[in-house]
Amino acid sequence: MNIQSELNGTTLTVAPQGRLDTVTAPGLDDFLSAHLDGITALRFDLTGLEYISSAGLRSLLSAHKKMRGAMTVCNVNEVNREIFEITGFTDILHFE
Repeated sequence: MNIQSELNGTTLTVAPQGRLDTVTAPGLDDFLSAHLDGITALRFDLTGLEYISSAGLRSLLSAHKKMRGAMTVCNVNEVNREIFEITGFTDILHFE
């Protein structure tokens, strides 16, 4: 997985690419731990995310908790949208 990011003021956009699973989720967790200080809004752009596993979902939930809800998920493909719906994450996270 590759992680691209863009900082605009205190808004951080994170765009993971590839698979977010048991192998790659710790890398996303480490990235977020290193970059969330001073961030007031977090956006996940999932345009390039091919697959998300339960480990990836845990990473997003952890980020959501750290941001106290100031997090948005956008550009979710159909396969990943179904995963978010089945797991109930569409009721927890804010999607654009």
